[in-house]
Amino acid sequence: MTSASTAATTAENVIETFEALPRLAAADSDLAWRGRFLTCEMEIGIGSVPLSVAIVEGCIASVKRGPFLLKPFTFAIRAEADVWRRFHEPCPAPGWHDLLALTKTGRARIEGNLVPMMGNLQFIKDLIALPRVLHLKGSRT
Repeated sequence: MTSASTAATTAENVIETFEALPRLAAADSDLAWRGRFLTCEMEIGIGSVPLSVAIVEGCIASVKRGPFLLKPFTFAIRAEADVWRRFHEPCPAPGWHDLLALTKTGRARIEGNLVPMMGNLQFIKDLIALPRVLHLKGSRT
């Protein structure tokens, strides 16, 4: 397997992991309660592939894969696929364990209106880290 095909496989796995967010979030009632005041369009960037995540009162309404033509978002969180893969490990290494740690080290970027994100920071951080559950269970559905 070449490094390009390995990178493509990693990116596809990360995208599929994020596409499982509605199912994972629906199983966590505490998460929905923490985000009950948040309704927004969040974009998650995995390399050059954007995912639009619609959040309505703390529930994930949809996750759609881009590219999109001029699709507005409230805020975006972008990183390379390998960064997301390491972030989603069951017990990530220091510096890979937290969304803000990724931005501090320059591995991820946050763009857009940060007020709704910062007002619901624990919800966003928990939502982004939710795919770690897949790795703990050992399933990649």
